Amino acid sequence: MPSRTPDPRLLRCFVAVAEELHFTRAAAALFVAQQALSRDIRRLERELGAELFVRTTRQVQLTREGERLLPYARAVLTAYDALDAAWTPQDRPLLVDVAARVSTAHQVLEAARESAPGVEFTARFHSGLTGAAAEILAGRLDVSSGHVAGLPAAVRARLEHRLIRYEHLAVLLPADHPLAGLPAVPMARLRGETLYAAAGNEATAEWTAFAADLFAPWGIRMAEPFPEIAGEEEFIRVVHKQGWSVLATTQFIGMPGMVLRPLCDPLPLSPVSLVWRRGLTHPGLTALHEAATTLAEQGGWLVRPPGSTV
Repeated sequence: MPSRTPDPRLLRCFVAVAEELHFTRAAAALFVAQQALSRDIRRLERELGAELFVRTTRQVQLTREGERLLPYARAVLTAYDALDAAWTPQDRPLLVDVAARVSTAHQVLEAARESAPGVEFTARFHSGLTGAAAEILAGRLDVSSGHVAGLPAAVRARLEHRLIRYEHLAVLLPADHPLAGLPAVPMARLRGETLYAAAGNEATAEWTAFAADLFAPWGIRMAEPFPEIAGEEEFIRVVHKQGWSVLATTQFIGMPGMVLRPLCDPLPLSPVSLVWRRGLTHPGLTALHEAATTLAEQGGWLVRPPGSTV
């Protein structure tokens, strides 16, 4: 038996590997190098005097001792996260990622600011939930939003989330594109088309994975990977220069020389969730929840139209 409780950082590494059963995916979820993660697991095994995983070239499995440790490790980490959240000053500004000024998250933030004028909210503009989640777990951000199902399991385990809207998917097309004259674009008409969906930007990995699943059955091609594009002006410049059509939602920035058309037949939806660090308490978070509830009721944000798909 260990002479003291293991370092919570090592326990977090253990839980990540136990949930993913894959060292590479666990390392990505923790935002560390795989070699460093392997060293930490070996160190934990030495401290505990027990082998926690059976490793082969094809798979990773928990040993009996690993299965025994897992619920205790989760309980310890939950307690540490709750302590950290409880010790966070309640009068500090709440750091909220809204991605863009036309986003669902920005609408929620503006409504929260109006309903809670005594609370200070500070907006941040991250390009994707994957990157924002890393900032939340590092303590540099409080709240974000996006397609939470696309996050690694080990990351989701340290976050809380709530579905706030089903956004309607759309395609951003050059004004002279053959499909630009349609009021809405049927999915079947995109067969053989190439769409940009942020491939190559690690911060938006959850959106690219969502797009890949959407494209596959319709024969839609993913645009080649391209480095992260920072800011609206740079995004507009690069899209024009590359000649891309872009997978978007109806909540998207206007772009000169391009038209935004909703997708249909069937109507694909993108579930958007509010995401925050597990255990976080702050009056600003309460105001965001109340604002999201009001906007959803007023705008039918959580209504799924007949024949739509998620």
